[in-house]
Amino acid sequence: MMPLTLSDVGEENIIKKIGGKQEVKTHLENLGFNVGSAVTVINTIGGNIVVKVKESRIAISKEMAQKIMV
Repeated sequence: MMPLTLSDVGEENIIKKIGGKQEVKTHLENLGFNVGSAVTVINTIGGNIVVKVKESRIAISKEMAQKIMV
């Protein structure tokens, strides 16, 4: 298991765990980051990470991405 920030661009991963406070977990789950879902890093821009999750592209901060374990 590793944080999403260490994933290579274009590599599809399965979310294994979401860490952080409950409000952070709820926010990420509302965006589509659920345990068992596939997530792909599309690009990294200025410390932020653009990911593809459930056919949507979402930009999240590096801090948020470190809470997503794949």
